[in-house]
Amino acid sequence: MMIRYASYFIATLLPLLLFRWFAPASIGEIDFWLLWLLAMVLVSLPVVYAEIALAYRSTEAPMAGMQKLTREADVSPLWRSFGWLAAIVSILIAALVISGASNGILSALTELDSAPAVPSFAVAGGLMVIALLLSLLGVAPLPIGLGLMIVGLIVGVANGLPQINFAMTNISLSEWGRAVALALVSVGAGTGLYWFGQHLVTKQTITAVEPDHYNTSPSRAPSGSNTYRATKLVLPIWILQLVVGVIALLISGLSLPPIGQLLYWVGVLFVASYLLHYGAQQLAHKFGLLVSLVMTLGIGLLLVIAIPTTWLVGLLVVISSVAVLLLSVFAGWRMKVSHLRKSLNFSNEALYNLWRIAIRLIVPLALILALIGWIIQWLS
Repeated sequence: MMIRYASYFIATLLPLLLFRWFAPASIGEIDFWLLWLLAMVLVSLPVVYAEIALAYRSTEAPMAGMQKLTREADVSPLWRSFGWLAAIVSILIAALVISGASNGILSALTELDSAPAVPSFAVAGGLMVIALLLSLLGVAPLPIGLGLMIVGLIVGVANGLPQINFAMTNISLSEWGRAVALALVSVGAGTGLYWFGQHLVTKQTITAVEPDHYNTSPSRAPSGSNTYRATKLVLPIWILQLVVGVIALLISGLSLPPIGQLLYWVGVLFVASYLLHYGAQQLAHKFGLLVSLVMTLGIGLLLVIAIPTTWLVGLLVVISSVAVLLLSVFAGWRMKVSHLRKSLNFSNEALYNLWRIAIRLIVPLALILALIGWIIQWLS
């Protein structure tokens, strides 16, 4: 039952996890809100549609699915690098939030006069090991993490909401870069997480019907009936991203008391375990589960111990942008039109044409402009 709702948990949790790193210092900038809403419509929505369509077509997780899809489309194996990048992005997100958790937990314990004499990087390394062990539980830690995070935030809200002064400011490419980051990696779009979530549902469905010998064609298993439409899966996820994103922006300046911090950051640890689970599962397609777990732990420890948090944010922006660019170009230009049309199954041709224009032209252009904006910000 929990597997069916994995994508909805991710759509709820990632904004609460990541908005604090990408939201502007002054959350009252009306122009930023408008840019974010524009990016959610023009960038995030087409990308989530692409993920669900490729998941439906391949009936596999991203790494294995890209192998199958590139063979179908008769294109270069280089396009399969999306699976690798998606795995790295998930581990990067886990490392970023675990690094934040180590600082947050130490800060809370310091306020409670209970801080151990241990450097933050050592705490981060220990939390990474714990998160990897929790990752063996698969989807199960997600509702626990969500519950703890919500309780922690409620404790903070009880002390008062941050005051927001709304005002229009000058629009810049740097602002667009942050808006696109919030509309993509901060809600999980283009990371392969929704693709993976749909694969888990498909796998569960196939397993359930196998004893009765109903699944004669695995490629049709996800539909369940002739009324399958990608919109039925995509719109609830996207609307949830939008609603939780608004809430996450409004409370991004919220100050949590020590107990609230501890609850929130322990919840973050549970959520990070699912991200490591996803990354390890992708690597397991090539290396087997044991080796993939060791690789995931090694990469995670390197990221939280050796790389500063600000660099992790930069790496996440660049690698996730490249991954989404690969996904959009592959779905828009390399996949066969007939395959995508069937996988999306829009109610009319006009909607399919609008999506195709967005994924082929608007998403790549938006990503390039966003990367330029980030570069300008880093150079300044």
